[in-house]
Amino acid sequence: MLKKVLSKPEPHRLQIIYTQVDRDADNNPALTYYQFGLDNDRYFYPASTVKLPIALLALEWLTEQNLPGLTADTIMLTDAATDWQTAQTTDPSATIGLPSIAQYIKKILLVSDNDGSNRLYELLGQDYINQRLAAKGLSHTVINHRLSLPLTAEQNRQFNPVRFVDETGGSILALPARSTKNRYLNTSKPTLGKAYIKANELINSPMAFTDKNRFSAADFDGVIKRLIFPQLFSQQQRFNLKSEDRDLVLRYMAMLPPDSTSPQYEAAEYPANYSKFLLFGGKAQQIPQHIRIFNKTGWAYGHIIDGAYIVDLANQVEFFVTAVVYANENDILNDDQYQKNEVALPFLNELGNFLYQHELKRPRQHQADLNEVRKTTAAETNID
Repeated sequence: MLKKVLSKPEPHRLQIIYTQVDRDADNNPALTYYQFGLDNDRYFYPASTVKLPIALLALEWLTEQNLPGLTADTIMLTDAATDWQTAQTTDPSATIGLPSIAQYIKKILLVSDNDGSNRLYELLGQDYINQRLAAKGLSHTVINHRLSLPLTAEQNRQFNPVRFVDETGGSILALPARSTKNRYLNTSKPTLGKAYIKANELINSPMAFTDKNRFSAADFDGVIKRLIFPQLFSQQQRFNLKSEDRDLVLRYMAMLPPDSTSPQYEAAEYPANYSKFLLFGGKAQQIPQHIRIFNKTGWAYGHIIDGAYIVDLANQVEFFVTAVVYANENDILNDDQYQKNEVALPFLNELGNFLYQHELKRPRQHQADLNEVRKTTAAETNID
């Protein structure tokens, strides 16, 4: 499948960024970029990949509050200010049965939970999200709606009231219902497909994405690198995270759903490779214990996306891959006739393995010290 897609990349709107990592004698990383089909102006729907920057910004917002008792584990209660908003004041997946930023982030990273991301979107609001990302140099990104909810653009500019409380119910911080008059649009007015399904009707024209999220492959790749190697970016470009909050993200990016204890996931529904498309996409399978994949995936409207920092602890190999592939042969959106399993996942699997085999053979002047990776990911999984 790798050769087939690469030989005809245009129907698949293929974009790939592959980055080699080389360490110096002091273990400082240097990056060498390679790209295929990369085009910041070519729109694709980013699906769940936008959940990663939302999660990081929620932790950055938390750092800025600098309030006693307010941490990622603090109880976070979301209320409703309109008849179409929904409240969230319980979370059965959490040990104490109550929601928190940390629990939302765990679910986002383990199984790409939509509600968790939407709650953090409601906490932050569009202004904070978009202005902060732009200030970090992520200039091809627009996040302007909740995911998988049938809301208007106007409704998506309104944000629920949120309360943070202690274990006795005492108030730590309360945010009122908020809204923005700013409109964060895709100014190029992108369209996708030759037709689409709406309310069970075929619309014979391209689907408009002006009011939809945008997250270019380069920006997505850049977010992952800012998280993994913040020292390679200026202070302004980084995510301002406490060390324990960064560790939380890294731990659950790499963790496999069956290894999580809170929240818990059944391997039958969420196998180890559930969202590890590069290297392991396809049928349910185990992942070797010496492999760590820090990644976020997304799939919608025929686009299948994975961005990853891949580490082999046994062979001291590390590299980055971000890839976007469009698997929609009839070019009709919303008909669920996508070739995710037939084309996209086999392609991403083979791409990851091709680059991994190359990395195993590639000479390096200095071996990487990956003890930070080992330490961070062993915290809950008890893996050496």
